[in-house]
Amino acid sequence: QVQLVESGGGLVQVGGSLRLSCAASGRRFSLYLMGWFRQAPGKEREFVSAVTWTGGRPYYADFVRGRFTISRDNARNTVYLQMNDLKPEDTAVYYCAADTAWPSTSTPSRRDEYHYWGQGTPVTVSS
Repeated sequence: QVQLVESGGGLVQVGGSLRLSCAASGRRFSLYLMGWFRQAPGKEREFVSAVTWTGGRPYYADFVRGRFTISRDNARNTVYLQMNDLKPEDTAVYYCAADTAWPSTSTPSRRDEYHYWGQGTPVTVSS
């Protein structure tokens, strides 16, 4: 089994920054793809960013490109999401997700391509 634990969420003012962490444990080395999703109140869960443990380019949703950066620390089995220039519309619960393979659809943005999920960490951006 795989366990994903997110941390780093909180309350921040507009224009501020936060860094989210996702620590993977258990059968961590079975994982290939790591992603971040978010869900705002009353809305569906949406893709934010993704990266593989083996390298390669990261993937971002258009609405975070240039503001958010995903990175990984293989030694710590941790994936990070650095969020800068935060906006009120970034308010959501942020979820870490993982899977053991590259998506069959060739895009890492579909929720159903991820089999493992964390419990989420809330982010609130106040104006």
